[in-house]
Amino acid sequence: MTKAERAVLAEALRPDPDARAERAAELPGRPDGPPDPDVQAAWTLAIDRRVAALDTGTVRIESREDAKRRIEREIPGR
Repeated sequence: MTKAERAVLAEALRPDPDARAERAAELPGRPDGPPDPDVQAAWTLAIDRRVAALDTGTVRIESREDAKRRIEREIPGR
């Protein structure tokens, strides 16, 4: 990664998590070239699977705080 790329990344990660999420949501829509239908189809499939898992109750929504605590318990040295 170049120095300029590191600077852009550091700036992108600086704001609060909600602002970072908004920026991340825009990334797939801003490729260097024309949209790749295979990538879009893969995203659609992944989203559909996740929504179906929520709808059927096979996964549960976890708050950011709970997820952070769980990860800290599961990963040694954190």
